[in-house]
Amino acid sequence: MAVVIAIATLLTSNYLIRDLQQEEHNKMEVWAEAMRSLNDADEFTDLNLVLKVINGNNTIPVIVLDREGNVQTHRNLGRQFRADEDSISAIRQMARGMKARGNSIRIFPNMQGFDQPVGQQELEYIEICYDESLMLRRLAVYPYVQLAVVVIFVLIAIFALFSSMKAEQNKVWVGLSKETAHQLGTPISSLMAWSAVLRENYPDDVLLPEMEKDVRRLERIAERFSKIGSIPEPKPEDVGEIIQRVVDYMQRRTSNKVRITTHLPAEPVIANLVASLFEWVLENLCKNAVDAMSGTGSIDIYLETDDAQAVIEVHDTGKGIAKSHFGSVFKPGFTTKERGWGLGLSLAKRIVEQYHRGRIFVKSSELGHGTTFRIELPE
Repeated sequence: MAVVIAIATLLTSNYLIRDLQQEEHNKMEVWAEAMRSLNDADEFTDLNLVLKVINGNNTIPVIVLDREGNVQTHRNLGRQFRADEDSISAIRQMARGMKARGNSIRIFPNMQGFDQPVGQQELEYIEICYDESLMLRRLAVYPYVQLAVVVIFVLIAIFALFSSMKAEQNKVWVGLSKETAHQLGTPISSLMAWSAVLRENYPDDVLLPEMEKDVRRLERIAERFSKIGSIPEPKPEDVGEIIQRVVDYMQRRTSNKVRITTHLPAEPVIANLVASLFEWVLENLCKNAVDAMSGTGSIDIYLETDDAQAVIEVHDTGKGIAKSHFGSVFKPGFTTKERGWGLGLSLAKRIVEQYHRGRIFVKSSELGHGTTFRIELPE
């Protein structure tokens, strides 16, 4: 609607400007006739009306030239000439511009009418050059200013709309996450109690430690969900230790045909992290890699420092990602799996960028040969 209004305004203004241009041309014809009457005046001519018409022009720029191009008089030029400037040459230059735009009228003293045919060029004449008034020039610019304002308004409206939609999505995410954490709380508490009972009755059972690890794992997952939407305080953590914890967990829960190898520096790499959330990021990358390899292949995790950054690269030997999808893999809903919500990498990107002020992206990928994800964190 705003664009339609702007176009309608432009068309209306265009018609109005053409009408005003014609009106100013008619005024200049009357002014030229008054100049001719002034040149033809004798002692019996009443000059009151003539002078009133000539002096009544206070808006339209006018330059009067004789046959040789000498400046006779000028009005309303709208500029002050510098002391070191040849004002006559400057006025002649302005007159040539007016003539080039077709804004000139020739009057022939001692003859009836004006705008005489070319065949009468040998007669003495006065040439009146004129230009559009300042008001008309401003009016010509005004619709474009208005159009620019409308465009800015539309852009702001679109930005506000998308911001509102994004804020609404964020509220849904936060509400869903907190509700999930709340719902997980009760069964996790029951599992912890049953685990304690089993430990008392079967203290030597080798399966109990693994079951307790899974219960603690569920507890950490619930903690992660509860932190979504809040602003957790990052703490200095050893990135290598976090990577090793994730790898230990993944190795016990993936096929023996998947080999996970870490390449960690000898010195610890410290970064401000929310450990439970950052583990989630690495787990997502590892799980996606396992899915991409169809249960067979290798995952290599590299950790190094580069320009005061902790750099983590996760490389797999899976099916790879097309280059056209490098930017899409982090969007909610994007997935290459038959079953999947396409939320893992979206959440990973949000955790890395919003909570850790870092960056995550697809460093490289080749179809049929594997993918490398890169995470950059400030040390």
